[in-house]
Amino acid sequence: MARWVVLPVQGVRGIRWSRRLRAWVWAYGFMAPALVLFGLIVLYPSLEAFRLSLYQWSVFAPKRFVGLANYQRMVHDPLFWTSLRVTLIWTVGVVPCVMVLGLATAIALNQPWLLGRGIFRTIYFVPVMTSIVASAFAWRWLFEPTFGVVNWMLRQLEVSDPPGWLASTTWALPALMIAGIWKQIGYAMVLFLAGLQTIPRELREAAEIDGAGPWQAFRHVTLPLLNPTVVFVAVILVINAFRVFSIPYVMTSGGFTYLTPGGPLNSTRVFVLHIYDLAWKQFDFGYGAANAMVLLLMVMTVTLIQLRILQRPFEY
Repeated sequence: MARWVVLPVQGVRGIRWSRRLRAWVWAYGFMAPALVLFGLIVLYPSLEAFRLSLYQWSVFAPKRFVGLANYQRMVHDPLFWTSLRVTLIWTVGVVPCVMVLGLATAIALNQPWLLGRGIFRTIYFVPVMTSIVASAFAWRWLFEPTFGVVNWMLRQLEVSDPPGWLASTTWALPALMIAGIWKQIGYAMVLFLAGLQTIPRELREAAEIDGAGPWQAFRHVTLPLLNPTVVFVAVILVINAFRVFSIPYVMTSGGFTYLTPGGPLNSTRVFVLHIYDLAWKQFDFGYGAANAMVLLLMVMTVTLIQLRILQRPFEY
């Protein structure tokens, strides 16, 4: 006679709970090294920066608790709004250009009939591997108003009054943005190329059989399937745009008498350069930490908005 073992409900729940507990223990055990590093490198410095933002402190005076006074000071600080405006202009100008050019380059280098695709991919990715400081120095010499290569070429094209570039409040920021776009195209290209290679070629071929042209196949087949890659690239590029520092700092400081960091007249004073100036030149660490916390909140907010908008499926 078969024997049936009937477990009480509490016993079944206890077994399930013990299995979940063991799974959690194993999961968090494997995650522990990464969590420890995250706590030491990211979480603790962020909490310490927030605590510091509540104080008025410099190397020349003792630390004094001021509460939210540093945040109230930001509202009336014209340099805060100037740096925020410059950063937004940089983001709006650089991110779409990098995405469009990176995607176009990836599509071109993904064609099976193209000879030497590996060589061209390497060439386009070289700027990403190049030192950002060395690249910024090179671009600074290219945009030098008197002896720079860019203005020399414009004079060869019979442009009688070429732009002053880094010496002009109008043209300095566009010059920096060109360098920033050049630096990041290869990075976006590699990510888009990886996304394109995950799309089955049979889907595009089926669209062509149904009479779809190249643009229709891209719009209705390639782009919707590339949506996760587009979201990832957009989020990463926006984060990089908000925390840009090296290119504006190197291209607008030293070497020439008309260069000052963030100049001329703060026309290239991006937000991280503003924080650097407050903390390490004016030694106003409390106010600099408050600005850093605002930058963190802005990046988090913009990232969440991007994820909500871009993760929606394409509708045609």
